[in-house]
Amino acid sequence: MGEALVRGILRAGLLHRDQVWVTDADREKLARVAAEHGVHAAANPDAARMADIVIVAVKPPLVAPVLREIGPELKAGACVISIAAGVPLKVIEGHLPPGMAAIRAMPNTPCLIGHGAIALAPGRHASADQVTEAQRLFGALGLTVIVSESHMDAVTGLSGSGPAYVYLFIEALADGGVQAGLPRDVALRLAAQTVAGAARMVLETGRHPGELKDMVTSPAGTTIAGVSVLEDRGFRGAALRAVQAAAVRSEELGRLAGQEAGD
Repeated sequence: MGEALVRGILRAGLLHRDQVWVTDADREKLARVAAEHGVHAAANPDAARMADIVIVAVKPPLVAPVLREIGPELKAGACVISIAAGVPLKVIEGHLPPGMAAIRAMPNTPCLIGHGAIALAPGRHASADQVTEAQRLFGALGLTVIVSESHMDAVTGLSGSGPAYVYLFIEALADGGVQAGLPRDVALRLAAQTVAGAARMVLETGRHPGELKDMVTSPAGTTIAGVSVLEDRGFRGAALRAVQAAAVRSEELGRLAGQEAGD
C-alpha cells in the first residue's frame, strides 16, 4: 500500500519526485521502488529527518519499533500518518515527541488502482492544514472521508472489508449469468461492469440507492422478480450482519494490535 501511495501521488502530480523519500527493511525492494519511481531511497532516520509528512506503512507489531527509531529525528511540526490496521492513536502519539501530530488512515485494496476509499482519523494534535494535506495526498488513491477514531472499526467493517463482499456478489451475478446460458467470460465482464456502473450512478447523481433501484424496477417486470428473491433470501440483512461482524472483529483485533504495539 505504501508503494501504491507513492505511485498515486506522483501520477497526480501532487509532489515532485525529489520531494519523496522511501524506506524499506528489504534492501532489494527499496532499490527497486526508488529506481522505478525515481524517488530517494533512505534509512528510516534519514527519511524522517527530511519529511514534513511521514507515512508509516508497516504491520501493526512494527509500528512502535519504527516510531521509536524515527521519533528523535522528526522535524518540529511534522505529521505522522499510520496506515497500520488497529493501532490506536494513543499508541502512535505515545511513541512520538510530545505534541507531534498523528493521523490514522484506513485505505482499502481498490486504492491499488486509484479507486479506493480512505478514512482519515486525525489525532488531537493534528492541525486543520495537516488534515487537509493528508486528504490531498490520499485523494490520489480515491475517495477520502474524515471520521473520528471511534468510527474506525465501522469503517473497517464497511469499506475495509467491503471489497470482498462486492467480489462475492460479482461472482454470484456472473454464476447466475452462466446458469442462464451466458459464456463465463461474458458473464463476468457484464457482472463487474454492472456493479461498477451502479456504484458510479450513486456517487455521481447523489441519489439514494433505493430511488435508483425503483427507477429500474417496473411493475410486474423482470427486475422486481429478481429483487423479490434477494429480499426473500435475506440479502439485505446478510449484508448488514456482515459489516457488523467485521466491525466487531476489527475491534477485537485492534485491542490485540494495540497491546502488541505497546499499549
